[in-house]
Amino acid sequence: MLRYATDWLGVYREEVNALNVYPVPDGDTGTNMHLTMQSVRRELETADTSSMAGVARAISYGALLGARGNSGVILSQLLKGFAEVIKDKQEVDAPTLIHAFDAAQKSGYGAVMKPVEGTILTVARGIAEGAKGDSVDMVLENALFKGQELLDQTPEMLPALKQAGVIDSGGQGYLYIVQGMLAELRGDELPEAPEITQYAAQSFENEEFGFCTEFLMSESTRSIEDIRELVSPFGDSLLVVGAEGYVKGHIHTNEPDELLATVGRYGKMLKTKVEDMSEQHTEILGMAGATARAEEELPLSGLVAVANGYGLVKLFRSLGARIVSGGQTANPSVQDIVDAVRSVSAERVIVLPNNKNVLMAAEKAMELMEGRAVVIPTRTLGQGMGAALAFHEGTPADELKELMTEASQAVTTFEVTRASRTTNITTKKGETLAIAEGDVIGLQDDELVQAGGTPEDSVMKMLESAYAGQEIITIFGGPQKTQADLDALAERLGQQFDGAEVEAHAGGPDLYDYLVTLE
Repeated sequence: MLRYATDWLGVYREEVNALNVYPVPDGDTGTNMHLTMQSVRRELETADTSSMAGVARAISYGALLGARGNSGVILSQLLKGFAEVIKDKQEVDAPTLIHAFDAAQKSGYGAVMKPVEGTILTVARGIAEGAKGDSVDMVLENALFKGQELLDQTPEMLPALKQAGVIDSGGQGYLYIVQGMLAELRGDELPEAPEITQYAAQSFENEEFGFCTEFLMSESTRSIEDIRELVSPFGDSLLVVGAEGYVKGHIHTNEPDELLATVGRYGKMLKTKVEDMSEQHTEILGMAGATARAEEELPLSGLVAVANGYGLVKLFRSLGARIVSGGQTANPSVQDIVDAVRSVSAERVIVLPNNKNVLMAAEKAMELMEGRAVVIPTRTLGQGMGAALAFHEGTPADELKELMTEASQAVTTFEVTRASRTTNITTKKGETLAIAEGDVIGLQDDELVQAGGTPEDSVMKMLESAYAGQEIITIFGGPQKTQADLDALAERLGQQFDGAEVEAHAGGPDLYDYLVTLE
């Protein structure tokens, strides 16, 4: 039922996105909830589904790790509460389902410091209140009826919704998930996706805090309550939740660098995401306007780039790219890339995979798009940046492919990260590196070339070997690097390579200390 509910929500994802207005465009609610459900489905594929405990753990664990955005994090807590009830059962009968929906809404409300009515929480409460009956299908039918009743009332609870003339997007998404569960039980086929002609987010301005910031951390040395207290002064729309030894956080702030550096002292930062909500707003407006744009007005070329790290995402967006979130250890699916291409209003679309592990998915997406997409085989984010700088929407895609491929090859990329296991590696130059788990390692154009020392030493050694009078060195610091770290490294590079212009930015990719380009 949950697997099918994922597909059911997928049908209505853009409809839910179009409703999103609260409190400002904060990612895409439908997309975030769908990605969260997809993560649950991935865990279910590998779980021991002969055991209810295995199913429950996959639901809770998958939802937390895949939670995206405010709505996705709250959804993960609804699913966590649901899973807690079923984990010790042999089967889910009507009384168990009633109890599970009630536990879900309590878990959701408990995760939010200042619960607001007129949101997904209200609909979760309605689902729980309506969940009555002697059979599973009757419980679901009654739950949906009451959930819809409260969803219809959400515009009276939130002025922002009433102003836009829409119901709450997160609540609608949750209702579609429960609808999908019932549809699977009845054997209903998936419906056609509705046509979207208007996006409610056009009506709203930016809020006080401009960056939607998320993190996923393991091995935390502080409790969830301590982490929540630690980050609460940084902004609002705060959610800090946890399960299975992980801590997931979401907050709107004007100080994403300082927040992530502060949290990073108390655990191992696995994933971060920082989105400039004003730029998201602009992107949503562009999507809304695409439906009304005449075909002859379409630009010749559009751009899609796979990236993570908010500094890099911001750069790609500034160069005209639609972003697919992903990269090392978080490869997007073929469908993610296809969806992004379809959302771009242009005759043909250039795709930058920016990672060797994403290249195959990008090429498969190109096949599915039947000639509408063109892939530039960028294997690193540095190559992607070089290619994106050569992009121009008024140039045909076939001409751009040659220009952008050439531009990508003019950039050398250096990445500094940590070894995930102990091993011996022989480099292309014949040098054998003895690497221990956790050691600093350096990669040049995706090939391991250096190990040991500090991250800053790794950057220096690789650049000293590769520098040949190039003009620009650009540094992106990872989530655990402070602005002081960046400034110190930039000064050190400026002294060593005085013929080059050195630029330093926060917001590098997850799991990396530094990403550096030489051009």
